Amino acid sequence: MDLNQYLDMFIEESKEHLQAINANLLQLENQPDDVAIVNEIFRSAHTLKGMAATMGFEDMASLTHEVENVLDLVRNHKLTINSSIMDVIFQSVDLIETMVYNIIDGGDGSADVSEPVAKLRAIVAGDLQAIASSPAEKPKQSGKGDAADSADGLRHYQLDDYAVSVMKESQTNGYNLLGIRVSLREDCVLKAARAYMVFDQLEANGEVIKSIPSVEEIENERFDTSFEVVYVSMKTEAEVRSLIESISEISDVAIESIKLPSQTIEVVSAAKEAAASAPAAPGKKPAETGAAPVVKRQGGKTIRVDIERLDILMNLFSELVIDRGRLEQLARDLGKSELQETVEHMSRISGDLQNIILTMRMVPVEQVFNRFPRMVRDLAKELNKKVNLEIEGAETELDRTFIDEIADPLVHLLRNSIDHGIESPQVRLASGKPEEGTVSLKAYHSGNYVLIEVSDDGAGISRDKILNKAIERGIITSAQAEGLNDKQVYDFLFHSGFSTAAVVSDISGRGVGLDVVKTKIESLGGSVSVDSKLGLGTTFLIQLPLTLSIISAMLVQIGSEKYAVPLSSIIETAVYRKEEIMMVHGQKVIDFRGRVVPLVMLKEIFSIPNPAETDDVSVVIVRKGDKMAGIVVDSFIGQQEIVLKTLGKYLTNVFAISGATILGDGQVALILDCNMLIR
Repeated sequence: MDLNQYLDMFIEESKEHLQAINANLLQLENQPDDVAIVNEIFRSAHTLKGMAATMGFEDMASLTHEVENVLDLVRNHKLTINSSIMDVIFQSVDLIETMVYNIIDGGDGSADVSEPVAKLRAIVAGDLQAIASSPAEKPKQSGKGDAADSADGLRHYQLDDYAVSVMKESQTNGYNLLGIRVSLREDCVLKAARAYMVFDQLEANGEVIKSIPSVEEIENERFDTSFEVVYVSMKTEAEVRSLIESISEISDVAIESIKLPSQTIEVVSAAKEAAASAPAAPGKKPAETGAAPVVKRQGGKTIRVDIERLDILMNLFSELVIDRGRLEQLARDLGKSELQETVEHMSRISGDLQNIILTMRMVPVEQVFNRFPRMVRDLAKELNKKVNLEIEGAETELDRTFIDEIADPLVHLLRNSIDHGIESPQVRLASGKPEEGTVSLKAYHSGNYVLIEVSDDGAGISRDKILNKAIERGIITSAQAEGLNDKQVYDFLFHSGFSTAAVVSDISGRGVGLDVVKTKIESLGGSVSVDSKLGLGTTFLIQLPLTLSIISAMLVQIGSEKYAVPLSSIIETAVYRKEEIMMVHGQKVIDFRGRVVPLVMLKEIFSIPNPAETDDVSVVIVRKGDKMAGIVVDSFIGQQEIVLKTLGKYLTNVFAISGATILGDGQVALILDCNMLIR
């Protein structure tokens, strides 16, 4: 029997069972006496074992069988769950996830399961002392991080999703990725001091992404005579070597160039894994592997539809929207009542069809959110903190395209909240707070946007510390700092390399992460902001549009050219007399409801010939966050549904233009990027 035809189904169901196992294990850790939870985990593990054995994945089947044996003892009250046992089970589940991803990438799903199998058998045999004396390794997030570990040059660094995503972003921007091993002389007396000098030199010329051992262990001299770092810098290998060798008592410096191959970069991460409910068959390009959304039908049943089919359907409908606009234009020009009635009816029908297609592309954000409790649990344990993750609005739906992209930014923000925001239990108790900190992850709709909040009840962010750091780095002057409001101050956190962390750790605090978050969210047409109260906590707010394919826009005309302004950016349209326009510091401005708003002259920016000369000035008031601007146009054409088309690979990075659309009369109208105009 050819089992390849069942491979997609096996991968889908394996990921669903693993997600269920992870969620139930987290519950079991808090409710170790609840047999019902154990039974749920046992059922998922038993089904997974049977599927793996049928498909011929023996390593996966044998490891799952050993997990089953432990769970069987627990549900029969012959074994009591404790932290050490949970760590071993989590480690086993992580290894099973790694094997599933290996299968997705076209591998045979084999792995070395001897270590977790030995530990699980020791638990069954009652030899808990063996587990305590040889604690389980810290659970790793499977996915992109694991793939990176197995890539050439990264095998021994054990990088997680966070580090790999930062390195990927750095490599894209032209930075060199280096693995460095520094060996001190055997007679070195102050090892920690020499190590500090090495880190100081490296930090002054780049970013240390990972250190082995950890920074804390190195500071406390809990290492032999050598340590390793994963380093990102614009410096070459020779220049970095020279920097380190200039420090005395260094016996050897070994440097290797780290390459992140495309297949490693594109592998779905542990957080993104939740967004994928049906990956493509092995052999497809990594960019094509993704979820097959669940489409509802009558009776509450579901069918799985390949995401590529929905993309094709959306593209076909986009062409239909263009033709619909053309028909509406022809109907107006001809003035035939029968034709106009038919076109109006077709417009209503196509509008309903558009809503259905967009709905089919929408998936709940819980597919991403469901992976975070496990990540928070592991991170809190690593940092010796007590953290409770609260999730609200997981049923909120978002376009499938965004689901793939928001996982990494959310990982950055959650890690930042746990590491920098939430204090240690001792500090929280001393300040009158409960020892367990709370991190909240909330999603909800607001108009044509989906808002996602990541907040914590931790220490908050010091406004003065941010300002001092910004002045120290030369971002602003002391005089400029006096007139800034809180939001403008907190926005400095999104500058590349900006960090106020007093202590650098392997989790965060190196000034990488928040700038990556901002770049990613803005590339999706969204925005991110931060608000904080010292001593009370911090909230990051992500705003994303519901969809990117078809948008509502206001068409405007300047000279003989037409432009589209996304309706989501527009506050109001207005007409001003020429005498109402004022000059402030050489900039034309208007008074908009008591607020001074600068004017953007598109005819000057785009060098548009022959703009109309009138006594009145037509202005489109647009907004980005709390900033506003007035776009000066010749006339307003009206509101219209438009299809967003890219400008192609030959017209990249065109200033203030996000794309183009084809109008009903066949003309091409450029779509304005209001964020760039305001900036």
